[in-house]
Amino acid sequence: MTGRLDRWERLLERQMAAAPYVLLATSTVLSVLTDGWSWIMLGLAVSAAAWIWLVPRGAVYVAGLVVLIGALCTQGMWFASFFAFTGYVHSWQYLKGKWRFAGVTATAAISVATYNGGLPDPTPSKIFAYLFFTSAIVAVVSLFSFVGEITAERSAERKRMVAQLEDALRENAGLHAQLLVQAREGGVLDERQRMAAEIHDTLAQGLTGIITQLQAARQAEDWRRHVDNAVRLARESLAEARRSVHAVGPGQLEAAPLPEALRDVVTQWGELNGVRADFTTTGTVRPMHPEVEETLLRTAQEALANAAKHAGASRVGLTLSYMEDVVTLDVRDDGVGFDPECVRDGGGFGLTSMRKRVSRLAGTLEIESEPGLGTAISASVPAVARG
Repeated sequence: MTGRLDRWERLLERQMAAAPYVLLATSTVLSVLTDGWSWIMLGLAVSAAAWIWLVPRGAVYVAGLVVLIGALCTQGMWFASFFAFTGYVHSWQYLKGKWRFAGVTATAAISVATYNGGLPDPTPSKIFAYLFFTSAIVAVVSLFSFVGEITAERSAERKRMVAQLEDALRENAGLHAQLLVQAREGGVLDERQRMAAEIHDTLAQGLTGIITQLQAARQAEDWRRHVDNAVRLARESLAEARRSVHAVGPGQLEAAPLPEALRDVVTQWGELNGVRADFTTTGTVRPMHPEVEETLLRTAQEALANAAKHAGASRVGLTLSYMEDVVTLDVRDDGVGFDPECVRDGGGFGLTSMRKRVSRLAGTLEIESEPGLGTAISASVPAVARG
């Protein structure tokens, strides 16, 4: 639609540019046919055409055009009928303010005088009729010119708005492409971080447990039990790694509810590490959103893995508390502890992974520890029910 309007506007501009020459030629031909050939008329017509073609648009141009119209009107009435239209249009187009009305009035006065065969007789009726027709022409021409000017302003405003819209569309296209690139890069980064966390929580912890069991097998008489534990850990780690690749939740949560899954994790950890491990549940147990349960399970696994590697504890306790708005997991050990100032900036990958998992659910992770007095980790996440 916009392209068609633009074509029409360009066509109209070309027609308006050619109109003075067409009107001049028409007036000249009709004058020759009715009044006969005249070198003066031909010279004035050529002068008018040259004036329109060569003279820059402005007050001087309009003044000269009105004079040429008056001179041509003395050669034939047809110039007042057709070519005088150019005086109306160009007076309004190339003059400003009150000078527009002056140019239109001069052209109208010449046209009316030509129709009357000359200036009116000095009688009240003749003068009144002359002024009336002149004023009527000026009023009509001014009205239509004013309407045309409003239309032109609307058209110019529309062009400006279309140009601004096109600029905005181009800018939006650029922003859209930039956002797509950023979203793609962000998705790749998130997936890398997810895979890193999953590898740490499955393969890394499983391999650590396997190494621990194999080292214990070298020093123990009952080495078969440790080897069997290592084999079981390897199988479980492989299964969890496959699930992580396909972005599937932990296998423990598919086989049992969260409290039972945590109890199994605590029991197996205690058996593998030869440490007393207790698990307690408080509050009303209810199914939570899968991400909530996975976050708590992974947090428990990481806390137990850290206790096995660093704490040297003789006793570990886990408490899962169901409250009205939050679900809290507390992990405590009586190990060597550490200085919390050393992990103020995030600590190792395990603690960082726990923090990110919990903060992703708008939860909080608190760590309390002191050298020689053990460690307590508390993770609280919103109690978002399943479904």
